[in-house]
Amino acid sequence: MQRPNPMLDELKKILPAIAANAVEAEKLRQVPEENIRLLKSIKLHRALQPKAYGGLELSLPEVTDCVAALAGACGGTAWAFSLLITHSHQMAMFSKQAQDEFWGEDPDAVASSSIAPFGKTEECEGGVIFNGDMRWSSGCDHAQWAILGFLRDNKETGEKDYCFGVVPASDYEIEDDWYSAGMKPSGTKTLKIKPNTFIPEHRIERAKAMMSGESSGFGLYPDSKIYYTPYRPYFACGFAAMALGIAERMLTVYKEMTQNRTRAYTLASSGKEIPPLMRLAESTHQVAAARAFMEKTWDEHKEFGEQKRYPTDAELAFWRTNQAYAIKMCCEAVNRLFEVAGGSTWIHDNEIQRLWRDCNMTAAHAYTDYDVCKQILGRSLMGMEPDPTMV
Repeated sequence: MQRPNPMLDELKKILPAIAANAVEAEKLRQVPEENIRLLKSIKLHRALQPKAYGGLELSLPEVTDCVAALAGACGGTAWAFSLLITHSHQMAMFSKQAQDEFWGEDPDAVASSSIAPFGKTEECEGGVIFNGDMRWSSGCDHAQWAILGFLRDNKETGEKDYCFGVVPASDYEIEDDWYSAGMKPSGTKTLKIKPNTFIPEHRIERAKAMMSGESSGFGLYPDSKIYYTPYRPYFACGFAAMALGIAERMLTVYKEMTQNRTRAYTLASSGKEIPPLMRLAESTHQVAAARAFMEKTWDEHKEFGEQKRYPTDAELAFWRTNQAYAIKMCCEAVNRLFEVAGGSTWIHDNEIQRLWRDCNMTAAHAYTDYDVCKQILGRSLMGMEPDPTMV
């Protein structure tokens, strides 16, 4: 769907330069500084930041269209930068004091994250003491803060609350350990938290509170159209957008390659052979269906936020799982074409191989595991309680 998007128009002007850096980005195993500079020059990092700190408060469809376009140029850059963007939406749900610390001195500040609860905490006066190494922090080389996940004892219920704590970059070191087959430029490294790091109470929120409109920052921006919403759908939106943008780029590259392709041993032209045409047609339909499906979902997010209407558990179950199904469609479309793209595409810096690796990586995240998502949606459709062991 073509819709006005001034940010996307600005992004398209710098995408050729970002695409030109794609091979170098894989060698670096992190987003090149030039890419970050270009993306910040159009203020894309401020897309979901509160206007109170100079942010843009763009709608989710505007942001996801940008993430998809960026992924077509460099999947790893899109992975890292989309998370830096969406973490600002999450930060808007923290306390005013936390937000003032986060953006007060540096309105351009962004956060990476490591939200699987690997770390250990001890209660102390005014907050918690945090210890541990935190893995999978995409884009951490370019972040000034980090959002960490941990489990905290709830004295009232006797259970553990899944929580987030925010720490400045001065509280950790980055371990250069990101060696991956896919999304190499995402720089998804380990944060080595300094021993006995103190996280004050005003920089801690329960994940459940962020999903139910009960966090400290809820209601701080009554005129906003994007913060009356659960945090998780915004956090997760980038994964499907990335898969979509990569799959759309795969269609273009495969078509261009097939038009000029000849068989290695017979020199026969394969551009008009029936099997490649059929594969291209089916993948084109599948990617178009994935875009239509996700645009509908993202538009629902937008409408609910504008109407200050919270989704029901059933609606959340669809939002939670639609992303994974769209990614499944995109991966099937990409894999169908890669299967017959030929031996030359197995050369390491071939774009088709990179697109194939990166697209399948979008399906490897814990949030996009479709086997998990099928169970979540199936239980919801049958009126069953959610399985607490599922993400």
